[in-house]
Amino acid sequence: MNYLSTRGDKTERRFCDILLEGLAPDGGLYLPVRYPQVDAATLTRWRGLAYPELAFEILSLYIDDIPAEDLRAICARTYTAEVFGTPEITPLKPLAPGLALQALSNGPTLAFKDMAMQLLGQLFEYELQRRGETLNILGATSGDTGSAAEYAMRGKAGVRVFMLSPHGRMSPFQQAQMFSLQDENIHNIAVEGVFDDCQDIVKAVSNDLAFKREHKIGTVNSINWARLLAQVVYYFAGYFYATKSNEERVSFCVPSGNFGNVCAGHVARMMGLPIERLVVATNENDVLDEFFRTGVYRPRGSAETHETSSPSMDISKASNFERFVFDLLGRDGARVKALFKDALERDGRFEISAAEKAAIAGYGFVSGASSHADRLATIRATQQQYGVIVDTHTADGLKVAQDWRQDGIPMLVLETALPAKFAATIVEALGEEPPRPAHLQGIEALPKRVQLMPADAQQVKDYIHAHVR
Repeated sequence: MNYLSTRGDKTERRFCDILLEGLAPDGGLYLPVRYPQVDAATLTRWRGLAYPELAFEILSLYIDDIPAEDLRAICARTYTAEVFGTPEITPLKPLAPGLALQALSNGPTLAFKDMAMQLLGQLFEYELQRRGETLNILGATSGDTGSAAEYAMRGKAGVRVFMLSPHGRMSPFQQAQMFSLQDENIHNIAVEGVFDDCQDIVKAVSNDLAFKREHKIGTVNSINWARLLAQVVYYFAGYFYATKSNEERVSFCVPSGNFGNVCAGHVARMMGLPIERLVVATNENDVLDEFFRTGVYRPRGSAETHETSSPSMDISKASNFERFVFDLLGRDGARVKALFKDALERDGRFEISAAEKAAIAGYGFVSGASSHADRLATIRATQQQYGVIVDTHTADGLKVAQDWRQDGIPMLVLETALPAKFAATIVEALGEEPPRPAHLQGIEALPKRVQLMPADAQQVKDYIHAHVR
């Protein structure tokens, strides 16, 4: 399987090359030259497989430059009951007939990012050892990616992590998970700005090809195809858990900020998984909802990006969105480049044609937005009706999911984090602290290791340069 850029660069790459690279040289994102197709016979064969075996079957369709026995062993090491708390890895939590949560938050950092990041850590270590090389990972986080990456990479041979986060904009629990790590290969940088400033710095550094090559810069953000590919697996798992035959269809509602999580659902659907709807749930930062309603993509600046009680979605520039638009526009790389580079830089927005907007329905996408008041009401109602406490982002998903449910088609809401990560809002909604795993009690009081820095790409480069020697 080869991979190409969403912006028209025709140079095709292999999986292990793009695993370590991040952005394509032209600033685009990598996608496979084609999506492997899964037929009914394959679905039947996969139904009932243990999660590590299912992961191997799906990943092997996209990865042919790692020997099959090695890839199978990587999947087996990654997806264990010891790491994820249950042999099902992503079990369903039924709430009502036709409505369930898919539990993606049982990993080390209590967020769905662990599902991909644990695999990425294994893949990085394997490939770097095979090449005898090192890698300096540069990432940006709005809350969960950072801790998931750091817990996956800590102590890994040949890997350093430089993680940018928006200063003061994560929950105290999220900050403590990252900043309390004392491992020498982990570097936390708190940026004076919002998540989009952090993301812009990562892209600016990645686009400096000379610096990127000299300092061996890679990425764990969802611009890395390997991470998104890992997430495709749990859509298949959720479908199998929710259905008894391949004639049934399922919808997924996905709390969305950077569009990586729901983009994995798009890939699964393009492969042939019987997905009826992919419901994009946003918070007050509703750039994606606006696009799916109007066809206008209008990222906001820092001043217009709201600080909300679902902070991991406080994102106004959805970096993975380009992958879906590439498919929507018939894989026309020149047009994607004209929209995402030229039009956004010139006008700060773009609008697709009426025909292109009409074509969105063919990909199953619909959307909605949730507010702080909606969040509180949904958290209360979910506890009262089902005896389940959900986090703020999952509450956004549940709220929007209710508007798009269909008779006879199960709606699975992706549980993106456990409520312990956002205790202040849970207390506001319920008047009680959410449960917390015993090993994470008192984490906020641990010593912190973090560097405060202005939103300046050059200063980040200087810091990296000083710490890779």
